[in-house]
Formats: sequence, C-alpha cells, structure tokens
Amino acid sequence: MNIYLLRHAIAAQPAASGFPDSKRPLTAEGRKKLRQAAEGMTALNLKFDLILSSPFLRARQTAEIIADQFDTRSRLEFSEHLRPESRPTTLIQELQRLDSPPDDVLLVGHEPFMSRFISMLCSGGPDCAVTMKKSGLCKLKAESIGPGRCATIEWLLTPKQLAMLR
Repeated sequence: MNIYLLRHAIAAQPAASGFPDSKRPLTAEGRKKLRQAAEGMTALNLKFDLILSSPFLRARQTAEIIADQFDTRSRLEFSEHLRPESRPTTLIQELQRLDSPPDDVLLVGHEPFMSRFISMLCSGGPDCAVTMKKSGLCKLKAESIGPGRCATIEWLLTPKQLAMLR
C-alpha cells in the first residue's frame, strides 16, 4: 500500500480571520501554491484509489483541488479521524476496516497529526521527528497497515520541491 500524506495548504490565520478553526478557508496564496504542488504531483504520475480528508474547511478545500487535478472527485471521502486532535490509532483502525484496502491512498490533514501518524507507522511511537510543510507531501510504503512499525518513508517533499517538478 502506498500511503500519501498531504498537509493542507495555507489558510486564513485563526486570530485575524475571525473564523473558528474548523471553518478557516484557504488563502489565495495557499490555493496558488497548492495548484503548483498539484502539477508536481501530476508530473510524478501519482494515482489515488481513495482520497481521505479531514472535514475541516482548509483540508476539505485542499482535497477538492487535488481531486479535481487527478479527476478523482468520486473517490473523495471525509474522516473525523483526520482532525487535528485525532489519534493515529483511530485512523489506522478506520483504514483497516475498509472493505477493499486501496493500493494508493491520499490522506489530507493537519499538523501535528500528520507527523504523529508518520511516526507511528515508521517507528511504532510518537518520537520520530517529522515536519510537514503546508502543501507538503510524504509517501509511505507499507505491506499492511497497523498500529506499530509497519511502513517506511519513501520520500518527503516540500511544496517548493513539488512545484519544481512541473
């Protein structure tokens, strides 16, 4: 299984926007940088059997832009287990319960959850230091997914690196 993790794009700042955290939209700059990153993702010939996103607006908008870029809107779903305060084990359980596990899944979410999820799958605990930039993309490879050391990091790209691939 290829597990791709995408952090949401740049969103309105919490204090300045007046929006509650779950309703913060992407900024114009965030959309622009994400579209450039999406073009880089296309250049990598990625494919997604499932796109699973946090329901928070900024992640939802990020996932929708990627789904449109890859013409996979019908494979886009939302999960409460990708919220910022979620525990990696609950998302692992959700992925294990899928009727037919996807070969290629894209998870769209937030920090620090994304780093904790990567750490859980690669080291078995929360101590592996990983930093995901906004619109950054990580690829993990796993034979099967479980709550311990089951995956390896194949690569971790910043949005600038993705944009350079276009």
